[in-house]
Amino acid sequence: MKLSENSQSSFSDYKSYSVSEILAAGGTTAFANKLGKNPKNIEDYLAQLPEGSFLTEKEATQALKILDESK
Repeated sequence: MKLSENSQSSFSDYKSYSVSEILAAGGTTAFANKLGKNPKNIEDYLAQLPEGSFLTEKEATQALKILDESK
């Protein structure tokens, strides 16, 4: 597969962190706090997502089956 030069990754706005970076920060909760993230805001964030952002029950079942088979 070849991507065009003008294409952009869906995840280009997100920085990823290694497990060692998270542990060095003091664990997952401390790491989230240092990034200014608050678990209490998750519900509000999820409510703002557009319709169709979530898998249907059938899609979720299929995805879990595929993951289970690829172990």
